[in-house]
Amino acid sequence: MKLYKKVLLAIGIMFIAIQFFRPSRNVNAALLQTDITNTIDVPEPVMAVLKNSCYDCHSNNTRYPWYMNIQPIAWFLANHIKDGKKNLNFSEFGSYSLRRRQNKLKAIAEEAESGDMPLSSYTMIHSGAKLSDSEKKLINDWAQSTSDKLSANK
Repeated sequence: MKLYKKVLLAIGIMFIAIQFFRPSRNVNAALLQTDITNTIDVPEPVMAVLKNSCYDCHSNNTRYPWYMNIQPIAWFLANHIKDGKKNLNFSEFGSYSLRRRQNKLKAIAEEAESGDMPLSSYTMIHSGAKLSDSEKKLINDWAQSTSDKLSANK
């Protein structure tokens, strides 16, 4: 057997073997007391946009696509979700200090308006998650006004 056939066979065996090592899934069916909806007022249109465009990476409840069952893609996605939740987790928003909530709301407004979020790597596959101009304005207005309300209630 030629060397390249042996290499291809070894790669194939490794690819099959890694399919048995799967990351844990980010799924929590229960709505936590610390969820953003239990902490501040989130109008339904805003919530719909957040769930469609943000929650997969920024909550404790990810909707997984079919390709999550293929390694090493699943490892990449699991790491991406972990990083997203570290930066902002809507499921744990209520556990943030008042100052951190205000900062997160300002960051949400900035990220949505600039188009930096959702990430292009996400919207490339999930085209429906890309924010329209009206959705950007909706998120921006809500986040700014909510941050201002939190400042007034200090």
